[in-house]
Amino acid sequence: MDLSCEYVGLKLKNPIVVASSGLTENLKNMKKAEEHGAACVVVKSLFEEEVCRISPTPRFEIIERRMGKLRSHTFYSFEQASGFDEHQYFEEIRRAVNSLSIPVIPSINCISEEGWKRYAKMAEEAGAPALELNVSCPHGSISFRGGDVEEKILNVARLVRDTVKIPIIVKLPMQLSSPISMASMLERIGVNGVVMFNRLTGLDIDVESERPIMHGGYAGHGGPWSFNAVLRWIAASSPHLNISIAASGGVGSGIDVAKFIYAGADVVEVCSLIYLLGYEAIEMLLKELKQFMERKSYTSLDQFRGKVSGPKILNNEQIDRRHIYVARIDPDLCNMCDLCRRVCIYDAPYRTQKTYVISEACDGCGLCVKLCPTKAISLVPRGKEP
Repeated sequence: MDLSCEYVGLKLKNPIVVASSGLTENLKNMKKAEEHGAACVVVKSLFEEEVCRISPTPRFEIIERRMGKLRSHTFYSFEQASGFDEHQYFEEIRRAVNSLSIPVIPSINCISEEGWKRYAKMAEEAGAPALELNVSCPHGSISFRGGDVEEKILNVARLVRDTVKIPIIVKLPMQLSSPISMASMLERIGVNGVVMFNRLTGLDIDVESERPIMHGGYAGHGGPWSFNAVLRWIAASSPHLNISIAASGGVGSGIDVAKFIYAGADVVEVCSLIYLLGYEAIEMLLKELKQFMERKSYTSLDQFRGKVSGPKILNNEQIDRRHIYVARIDPDLCNMCDLCRRVCIYDAPYRTQKTYVISEACDGCGLCVKLCPTKAISLVPRGKEP
């Protein structure tokens, strides 16, 4: 089975890239990523804004949310820049490039034109095979506070493209008016790849102290909640771009990696999952991806990359809007919990002596099927229900 792929002209042994974070802040951690199977690392960002080089403690929180019995979580963090100064940072890059067998990509975030040019040139001189521009850090540089964010991103990309010859990658924010248009404009400038997307900035409040949690300010939040938004934009963008796309956000399994590839991603950047499970999570992702490919009889990523993207996703005019399904309750599985009746806005379920039954008022929306705790409800073609 061939998991190899190409990213901004770099040949990678598989699509797993460890994202810029504390997981890649030094050679020791980068070696861990390589030993556990990562194909590439993006080094924790060097910030020109020096105050961001010291992260407060504590800086990590796992926030749980409840909606009845349903649960979700957010990995909430205020992990900022590399603690190295520029000379230490690029010396660490040089050491990593010479020590590791996988590509080592620096990441930079600056507040001045001179900073962008200087750091980009230092990356190239350190032997970096490519450079990621962290123009969208959720809690970093002041360079994008106010003004036209899109134009500022383009200006930085032009500046760096004119400064170095190595491939450059722009890490996009999720809050763009049109990610497809932005990526297309970056492609015309000569950018070699985009990361979709950086984390969003969030807030949580301690209602007892009546203050923001942790360090008292905003923080980045990531986790499974972001996966579907990233998947949507990659699927919409990939048919229109001739540059590399790295997916970033919400990966929790090898199946998630496969879905990003289906949408057209070249590689998948992973961060939160490794923080929560350890570097062994990389091996888990690769194992599950291989199992998926074996089950589907795929022998390479190219066989399904982009298979579910662009015109293969129905638009509003193409969607079949016929109401051809209705819910059916299996009386042998129904435990009479009453949940289906309570959540149905069509008042379709009603109780009999031994079970619940669905009336003709059912619209076939499918919500009760997903919520039934005993899996007693299924959708069947209208007219074929008992």
